[in-house]
Amino acid sequence: MSDTTKGLTYAQAGVDIDAGNALVERIKPAAKRTNRSGVASGLGGFGALFDLKGAGYDDPILVGATDGVGTKLRIAIDTGHVDGVGIDLVAMCVNDLVCQGAEPLFFLDYFATGKLDTDTAARVIEGIAEGCVRSGCALIGGETAEMPGMYPAGDFDLAGFAVGAMERGTALPEGVAEGDVLLGLGSDGVHSNGYSLVRKLVEVSGLGWDADCPWAEGTLGAALLTPTRLYVKSCLEAIRAGGVHALAHITGGGLTENLPRVLPEGMGAEIDLNAWELPGVFKWMQEVGQIEEREMLKTFNCGIGMIVVVDAEEADALTKVLSAAGERVARLGTVTATQGVAYTGAL
Repeated sequence: MSDTTKGLTYAQAGVDIDAGNALVERIKPAAKRTNRSGVASGLGGFGALFDLKGAGYDDPILVGATDGVGTKLRIAIDTGHVDGVGIDLVAMCVNDLVCQGAEPLFFLDYFATGKLDTDTAARVIEGIAEGCVRSGCALIGGETAEMPGMYPAGDFDLAGFAVGAMERGTALPEGVAEGDVLLGLGSDGVHSNGYSLVRKLVEVSGLGWDADCPWAEGTLGAALLTPTRLYVKSCLEAIRAGGVHALAHITGGGLTENLPRVLPEGMGAEIDLNAWELPGVFKWMQEVGQIEEREMLKTFNCGIGMIVVVDAEEADALTKVLSAAGERVARLGTVTATQGVAYTGAL
């Protein structure tokens, strides 16, 4: 073919293949950090291979989960603090997997933008790799889509896909009964849900993202971008110790909507709101928006990012296991024979 053509190129249409190749080369070391037993291929192929027998499974059941980061991305893009949203992306997927009793094995990411900024994309994907390292799963593939005209300048979107496994017959929830104890694991802030309301509250407050944070050191924007806590390793330790009947990841819908998802038909729970202290970010939001307690409890995690439903006789031992793994554990209440979540005390 002639190399003297003056015709249009893909780059002139807004897609820079060279930038995409440069991104792949930059993120290879980050992806390599996530290697674990079972990984059977590297980045760059048309598909990613994973060997379940190599990961130590005899009769595995696969579990899949997918999620995004939501409008928390708007704050990250507007402030330029994009390094933590990759951790959010992983956490929103793998924290769901462990609720089924599964160990996360590998992760795939999707990064879409109108014009690829290699540095921004690399920082996001390096955050994804960090989330994978912290949860013991491998980043073995993904897609970077440059789509001119689809996104405003500087904007991007993320989606994540996680696959985990468990041995047949070990799925959760299992054995949940009246009298089981609810152990709440502390959150690291708002995590990645409710940010449409969060952003509205910031607007009402009149503060900018670079304003001093009202409840902590640093800026308001940076505080609201605190990454979602990863509960995988601690919860897997608890599951292996025995006595765990269910786990509920407290995401959109708060405690009120998420806990019933793991309870048998007709059963409910009683939670003592005095069992933990409402973190400063939630106190601030509740005050700014004059938000009713019931609205807080069905919108935000309110300081409890995961609930572990355990056999009452194992509650003390599992509290020690979870605490030793780095979790802040609160004894919230018990499973009841009355449908729905009932609260005592006050936030």
